[in-house]
Amino acid sequence: MQYIMLDTETDFDGWRKAARSLVLHHVPPGAVTWTVQGHEAELFAPSSPSPILEVNDGTFTVSAKFVELAKAAILHRDSERFAILYRLLFRLKDNHDLIEVATDPDVALVTAMAKAVYRDEHKMHAFVRFREIGRERQAHYVAWFEPEHHVVKLAAPFFAKRFADMPWSILTPDLCAHWDGHALSFTPGVSKSEAPGEDRLEETWRRYYASIFNPARLKVKAMQAEMPKKYWRNLPEASIIKPLIEDAERMTGAMIANAATDPHKPQKRPEAPMRRKPAADDLETLREEAAHCRACHLYKDATQTVFGEGPKNANIMLVGEQPGDKEDLAGHPFVGPAGQMLDRALEEAGVDRKKVYVTNAVKHFKFVPRGKVRLHQKPNTPEIRACRQWYEREVSAIQPDLIVAMGATAAQSVFGKITPIGKNRGRLIELPEGRKALVTVHPSYLLRLPDPEAKVLEYRRFVEDLKIAAGLQKKAARAA
Repeated sequence: MQYIMLDTETDFDGWRKAARSLVLHHVPPGAVTWTVQGHEAELFAPSSPSPILEVNDGTFTVSAKFVELAKAAILHRDSERFAILYRLLFRLKDNHDLIEVATDPDVALVTAMAKAVYRDEHKMHAFVRFREIGRERQAHYVAWFEPEHHVVKLAAPFFAKRFADMPWSILTPDLCAHWDGHALSFTPGVSKSEAPGEDRLEETWRRYYASIFNPARLKVKAMQAEMPKKYWRNLPEASIIKPLIEDAERMTGAMIANAATDPHKPQKRPEAPMRRKPAADDLETLREEAAHCRACHLYKDATQTVFGEGPKNANIMLVGEQPGDKEDLAGHPFVGPAGQMLDRALEEAGVDRKKVYVTNAVKHFKFVPRGKVRLHQKPNTPEIRACRQWYEREVSAIQPDLIVAMGATAAQSVFGKITPIGKNRGRLIELPEGRKALVTVHPSYLLRLPDPEAKVLEYRRFVEDLKIAAGLQKKAARAA
């Protein structure tokens, strides 16, 4: 029996070195016991760990996919993770392609562990809230967080980039991360009693959260799925979530009470043509999968995936470029200045915003940090291609009649190739499966125009483009 002791809970290098040696000596998984230094020894454990077996010759390789999964899964809190990973590695030596068999129990288990770790990393990015200690040049920012898994080192580089110009510390029960403006460092975990209390920034954050809270888009179950209640106790906005929800319900109740008493005819969409394929994906499932997307590098710096929103039976889909700074923080598309511009133009064009599905070609915010400001960067072709799977699956789930591509990035995603705006703008273009596309500018383009007169003229053109979508929406309503 081999008794292997690792230095820490996240000692991937130590596990890899020991596992490689054990596999080359044909030591079966059942003959290995894994533990971590400092843990209480098992009843019949030897007094000292087994030495790493020397490897004189022989080697084997595994795919990069396994290495990536293993690096993530080893951060899981399951005490059996080292043994599970070794069992899979032992089998991969003679069956290199096993890692591609998603239904294999070991592959499925390791994949699920990696997803749970990535999900916890995402939650840490989204729900860490700093409190200010000291003032001005002596200010230091401290946050308390309780991760489900060992993700502090994994998540810390995101905060170093996001808050590069301020010294901060993130305290957790496992490990504490610190940034001095130049380098990351880590210290042992602490108890919650050492975390700071409420500070002067709390009210500012609550006002910001209240300002981006949109009762018209409220979905309590979806919100709680993305922001589980266990995180609320450490969030300054938690104290106003319940009142905001209750107020949204009150406003909805008032709208119902003031509605006309005449019965409304049921609003149904025309039956989809037989040539369409049935929707293969559920939007909630897609949203959950996209939250852990690692198809390109943009997820590393973004706060979160910003997925599309709108009714599942929308006959119009609006596609933008990517989330901006405010969307990245809020987790909802088109809630910033460009979103306000879009809402105004839709209203003037006669498009019912509540019946439209809104999404972006790229689901993560791409930016360059400039102090406390994050400057928008245009996504490149590989990033658009990496994210196109989500656009295609959204289309499959919603089955819209019309797709409005707003801007060059959106047009490239919709048509699968670079598509000039000027030559294609303002006319319906046939797409596969009987759909149509409409190309126009992105509302952020209107915000960037320096000439006031040009801004007015371009805004009018934008509204005229959207009126084409309004005509289709009204036609569908009459046919219902």
